Amino acid sequence: MTARHLRARLRGWGGVGAMATACALAVVFALLLTCTGSAPGPTEPASHTARAQARAEAEAEAEARAREAAEACTAPEKQTLPPSGADGPTIEAIKSREGERRKLIVGIDQNSYRWGYRDPNGDGGGTLEGFDIDLVHRIAEDILGDPDAVQFKAIPTDQRIPAIRAGRVDMVVRTMTINCARMRDVAFSAPYFETGQQVLAPRSSPVRGYDETLANREICTAAGSTAYSQLAADRKAGRLPRSADIRTTVPSQLDCLVRLQLGEVDAVVTDGALAASQAAQDPTVQLKGEAFTTEYYGVAMKKDADDLVRRVNRILVGFREDTANGWEASYATWLSATLGDDSSPSEPPPPEYERES
Repeated sequence: MTARHLRARLRGWGGVGAMATACALAVVFALLLTCTGSAPGPTEPASHTARAQARAEAEAEAEARAREAAEACTAPEKQTLPPSGADGPTIEAIKSREGERRKLIVGIDQNSYRWGYRDPNGDGGGTLEGFDIDLVHRIAEDILGDPDAVQFKAIPTDQRIPAIRAGRVDMVVRTMTINCARMRDVAFSAPYFETGQQVLAPRSSPVRGYDETLANREICTAAGSTAYSQLAADRKAGRLPRSADIRTTVPSQLDCLVRLQLGEVDAVVTDGALAASQAAQDPTVQLKGEAFTTEYYGVAMKKDADDLVRRVNRILVGFREDTANGWEASYATWLSATLGDDSSPSEPPPPEYERES
């Protein structure tokens, strides 16, 4: 509507009063345009830009938190509580479960060969087996008096911490590396295994290890794993070629092996202990180069479950000292075929308990 037409209509509304009303309506209309975002011009590009900026800010914030955690935390494998056999509120709650529910609820992996997996050809008819599973039975026997008083819950790598924090499991025993970032969300036991990140690739691949031969290669890692965090940090710092593509992440490490077998990725980066088991499953792939980090597996629990952390640490002392049916026997049964008869490189360091509360 033109200004001339508006003035003509206003003469029929009563002069000055009508003009004031029209002005007020115009102001309201303008405000509505502003509030509803109906201003002329395309809005989609702006929304895409906003989303991209939000992602960038979230990534920057995550990196900042990781740096802050790393600076404030040293030797995370030592930040645990001294052993104790005393029952506390967490253990009492587990013991008070009635009937079929009186079990230890544990998050595990059912796809990690020799660690936590179902062997359809085994004597158990597909029951869970492996090094981590042996440890779970040991913990259940100590707390509940029955090694089979366990409810296993298979969880993907990136759901380990959420499952603990939400109370869906009492603990996670799933080749979980103790590190500073994770200690903000969960509590860890003392270490029960030593390993390090390594590269897995086809035998025929020109990839030699964690070096310049990964340039322009697509690398697979498990979402939420220490492998992905290490690759992201190293690429940013120049320790990994910037052309290395680390965008492929999957829920489980076994999914990475499948991607490698299908030729969808060029290499896998994961814990050497897991990579060795994957190489045992498929003779066409092999470990490339040496481990380029040192990491320790621990049992993860809720941050305030102090009595459970102390009890697990006491159990681990006995597990390591039991030469007949403990750590060494479990290693010989499950891991010697993939990691070698000499278990000393995988033995955890003597435990230190520097956390006071």
